[in-house]
Amino acid sequence: MKMFDLMRSQPWTDETRPPIAKLLGIVAREIDVGRTVFEMEAQPTMANPLGMLHGGIFCDLADLAMGAAYVSTLEVGESFATLELKINYLKPIWAGPLIASARVVKGGKTIGLVECDVHDAGGSLVARATSTCMTLRGEMAKGR
Repeated sequence: MKMFDLMRSQPWTDETRPPIAKLLGIVAREIDVGRTVFEMEAQPTMANPLGMLHGGIFCDLADLAMGAAYVSTLEVGESFATLELKINYLKPIWAGPLIASARVVKGGKTIGLVECDVHDAGGSLVARATSTCMTLRGEMAKGR
């Protein structure tokens, strides 16, 4: 059984959303095999010292979208660890909706590559992230 089937039978609700998603107001708009769309509302309270959206918020949104896209391709009982995350900031944001669209570029038996584009409400690309993930099985997957 694929994790996607389990995710589909137990969709994100207020009770099942990860704590970071609740904290930042991130909601899942679409979850499909190897592909997700997540959304959040950037708030002025999330600003860096320069008054713009803190880069870590972009990372949290993209990381969550990419992780969900990757895990949707795994078998039940498998898990993963993020080996590397890279993000490019392309446009400053102060407040407003952000849409993160993630997709698995290359899945593999052990290593996979995922990418995520983050757009503002007007459709402008504001950040692009990539993540390298390692699939964990057996003892390595327990408790993750």
